[in-house]
Amino acid sequence: MSFKFIRDHAERWPIRLMCRILEVSASGYYAWRNRPESARARANRTLLDDVRRLHAEHHGRYGSPRMHAALRAEGRTASRGRIERLMRRHGIRALAGRRFKPCTTDSRHYLPIAPNLLKQEFVAEAPNRVWLADITYIATGEGWLYLAAVLDLATRKIVGWSMRDHMRTELPLAALNPPNTPRKRTASNSLQ
Repeated sequence: MSFKFIRDHAERWPIRLMCRILEVSASGYYAWRNRPESARARANRTLLDDVRRLHAEHHGRYGSPRMHAALRAEGRTASRGRIERLMRRHGIRALAGRRFKPCTTDSRHYLPIAPNLLKQEFVAEAPNRVWLADITYIATGEGWLYLAAVLDLATRKIVGWSMRDHMRTELPLAALNPPNTPRKRTASNSLQ
C-alpha cells in the first residue's frame, strides 16, 4: 500500500522523502516498482475487466452472486468470494431497484368528492340498502391483477366482483352490475 502511494505521488514529492516519512526503504520501493506483475495480479486485472464489462451490460444491476453466475456461464473460473473482493475493492456495487407497488388510490385530483352518507355507522337494517366497495391488487406470475368487490353491509356477502389486468373505469362498473336473481355466472364474475 505504501509503495503504491509513493508511485502515485512520485511527481509531486521526492521518492526518498516519501520513503523516509512512510518508514520504508527506497531500495524496497525500487525493487517493487521494477518487479514484473504477478500471474495473480494479471488474472485479477482481466477478471476485473470482465466484471466491469458485465456490470455495464446489465446496467449496474448485478451483485457478486449474479456476477459469479454470469462469469461461470462465460466459462470463467473464479470463486464468488474473489469476485466479491474485487468488486468491493474497486467500488463496483449493484444498484437496488425499487419494487413496484401499485397504487389504488389517487387523492390528488380535482374531481368532486362524494358525500359521506354512512358517517361511520356501519350497520344496515336490510339487504341491498348499503353496499361497500373496494379495489385491491394481487401479484401473479404474469403481472398485477386488480380485484374490485362490492359487499352488502347487512348480509356481509359479496354481491359483485370483477377482475382485470388494469384499473380503468370498467373494473368497478363490472363489479357494480347487480346480480341476476337466479345467480348466473356472468362475464364480470369470471376472470377476464
